[in-house]
Amino acid sequence: MAILLGDVGGTNARLAIARDGHIDPQTVTRFRGDDHASFDDVVRQFLQEQDQPRIHAVCVAVAGPVSGGRARLTNRDWDFDVDRLARLTDADHVRLINDLTALGYATPALGGDGLAVLRPAPADRARNGQGLVVNLGTGFNVCAVRRLPGGAITAMEAEEGHTHLPANIYLRLLDAVGADAARGFTSTEEAFAGRGLSRLHAALTGTVPVPGEEIDRAADAGDRDANATYDLFTELVGLLCRELALRFMPLEGLFLAGSVARSIADRMTRFEAGFLAEPFMRHIPENTPVFMIRDDMAALQGCLAALS
Repeated sequence: MAILLGDVGGTNARLAIARDGHIDPQTVTRFRGDDHASFDDVVRQFLQEQDQPRIHAVCVAVAGPVSGGRARLTNRDWDFDVDRLARLTDADHVRLINDLTALGYATPALGGDGLAVLRPAPADRARNGQGLVVNLGTGFNVCAVRRLPGGAITAMEAEEGHTHLPANIYLRLLDAVGADAARGFTSTEEAFAGRGLSRLHAALTGTVPVPGEEIDRAADAGDRDANATYDLFTELVGLLCRELALRFMPLEGLFLAGSVARSIADRMTRFEAGFLAEPFMRHIPENTPVFMIRDDMAALQGCLAALS
């Protein structure tokens, strides 16, 4: 029997079939959200294209909050319901998880080209079975991961993006952009999601905000202002990850994900300036390796792991 897996964001939905504990790469299919009125329509079309396989279980990762067997996309008017999906697929078991939770479940299996080492840690360090996924993209959030006795893992939900900024980061912003501009960075998400990078560049240059992709292109072309923005932003990410390292102690690894995270991957010297800035409890970030998730299939692999 087959397992239906889904990774659903505001722009695209990716579906696949897994059998015997492995995703069938021939079944991986991407659907544009704009082409479908609902996720249910996507599932119907996908199952029809796959010749209506007998579905035993379903797990779908959703880019939005999940609660009580229901979910809704943050950036598209699609809703999800485990009972409705069970009727639609005739599956015995249906699970909805947040997309970042799916990445958390995927971390033990990541490797090779799907995982880049940004900052190694000593091989003989103490280990505690704990990891942390940190997503910097359209939004910001984290997922703590704990390996359990026997090899199973648990991935924990959080809403870290809606916490207030740590005082040391806010004070650094005050010095850099002044009190008026710093008021726009009240939450972690407002500071570290894509719009935070955009707002920081505007505050530093006295210009109107532009998309982060434009800042990235300008930095690659050698623009001094864009590179100055990225240097400061990357240092702030390092400061934040230092706080997260102490909060979650992810000695198995801190896994960065998301488009904004990828745009700072070549600035790890600036990251370390923040990550190792504080002498107090410095041994924790020093012993925390930092990785970048590059595997496009990671969320689907996480969905499969979440059902095991």
